Amino acid sequence: MSILNLISLLGIFGLCFVAWLFSENRSLRVFPWRLMIMGILLQLVFGAAIFLFPPTREALQVFSDLLNVIFDAADYGANFVFGRNIVPLPDKPADVNLGYIFAFRALPTVIFFSGLMALLYNLGIIQVITNVFAKIFYSVMRLSGAEALSGAANIFVGIEAAIVVKPFLAEMTRSELCAILACCFGTAASSTLAIYVSFLKPVFPNILGHLISASIMAIPACFVVAKILVPETQVPLTLGGLPKEKKASRLRTVTSKRQLLQDTKQLPMVEVPVTTEDEELTEVLRGEATVEAQERGETESVPQVEPEGPQETVAGEPIERVSPLDAAIVGALDGVKMAVSIAAVLILILGLVYLFNQIFVGLALLPSPIGNIFKIVTLSNILGFLFLPLTFLTGVSLNPQELWESSVIIGRRLFETAIPPYQALAQAAALPAGQRVISDRAVLIVSYALSGFAHLASVGIFVGGTIALIPSRRKDISELGWKALFAGTLATLMIAAVSGVYYTPGNTSILGVQPTPTSSVSPASTETQSPAASTLFPVVTLSSTEQ
Repeated sequence: MSILNLISLLGIFGLCFVAWLFSENRSLRVFPWRLMIMGILLQLVFGAAIFLFPPTREALQVFSDLLNVIFDAADYGANFVFGRNIVPLPDKPADVNLGYIFAFRALPTVIFFSGLMALLYNLGIIQVITNVFAKIFYSVMRLSGAEALSGAANIFVGIEAAIVVKPFLAEMTRSELCAILACCFGTAASSTLAIYVSFLKPVFPNILGHLISASIMAIPACFVVAKILVPETQVPLTLGGLPKEKKASRLRTVTSKRQLLQDTKQLPMVEVPVTTEDEELTEVLRGEATVEAQERGETESVPQVEPEGPQETVAGEPIERVSPLDAAIVGALDGVKMAVSIAAVLILILGLVYLFNQIFVGLALLPSPIGNIFKIVTLSNILGFLFLPLTFLTGVSLNPQELWESSVIIGRRLFETAIPPYQALAQAAALPAGQRVISDRAVLIVSYALSGFAHLASVGIFVGGTIALIPSRRKDISELGWKALFAGTLATLMIAAVSGVYYTPGNTSILGVQPTPTSSVSPASTETQSPAASTLFPVVTLSSTEQ
């Protein structure tokens, strides 16, 4: 084990110590010792399976290749809609090279992948995988059933994972709510992985497989950090096991109830599963209620009939998924909304970052010594300085320049979302050997550290979405939102440290066989460095947002 691998290993515990320093209850009596140890061991086991165990590594590579075919399929669909010049294909190069246009190259993949995931969910494939991981998290870390199930669902989705345990949300403890929100911040939705892959695939061919493994490892990491920040001091409602899904109602109308009442007079009584309608019909047969009273809602004790299957809307019109094709179409329509949201957030956030940086540019024009100070003080540099100790704990490098560059890229995610930092990482990795600052080890670790939604733009999404599900817990969720953001940030750095533990130089099976860098390798290769770049540190930023 090299010194950097050792730093990464010790950094895992160092990040736990940082979480404990900011814990709302630092008493060792409530410290989750068992959960922390088992959670870290679970991450190390996952990491060993990915980096050291050849069958698992090869299986992940095969799976990654299959998913790459899916992304190619998305490009073929986008090529038909937008044309070969905007979305070129390997066998159909563009007549005119327009460069990498984010809106047409990355966002269509979000739409396709959203529809595909909806299809797999409709077929029950996602539920099977989710239940497997839920049982692992529940049995190994002794989480509550609702936490384990919601955390496992976060491997594939975002705030939608909270819907899986919606009946239990209102009665959850503060620690459970923080853990569920932390999982939202610490993992990336499957549909957004396409954007990250589009940037890094030329310089990191195996990036897709590692992003998937990052989503899996991030769940125990999120639970470890969240339980340290907000220790469990109560008894969770679902501590005894995984929550069971309620059976859906089969009777939709009062007419069908009347028909069943007539059938019960002619058919012999048989034992059937108890549902909501069974209870209502029993009350009618006993004379405790009438169909008319139930129709008018006068019997308060009678539960409301719940529709079978998830209810959704398209253009405000309620619909119900009735077939896999219908599920895929609705998922694609959801992907359209997601793609538009991503574009809108990027336009707003990057525009605000640009305006903020112009303040520093103006201050840099003042006479010395003030002007000289603000020539190196930028938003990226400030964030890079704040994240420098945490980046060091991941074991990314002992080279000051490489450590600083990695810290700046990781820090930018807090304000700019993960998309521009991934773009900057791809540009840094695509530079010629003589100019390249980022090593292969740094590319791997930073890729893990950037995975997830641990940025300010997600606070409103996750906190607002959870409040909409349980308005009665608005105060707790609003307070826990910032703690969960911090937990998600530390969790992504923790899995980055895990990847650093297992990295070995020259192992092509980790990053994959890389093509020879060219001027068009990275979508960000045409960008220029910030005019406010630091003279103290040779490389500070790589994004046009600093211009």
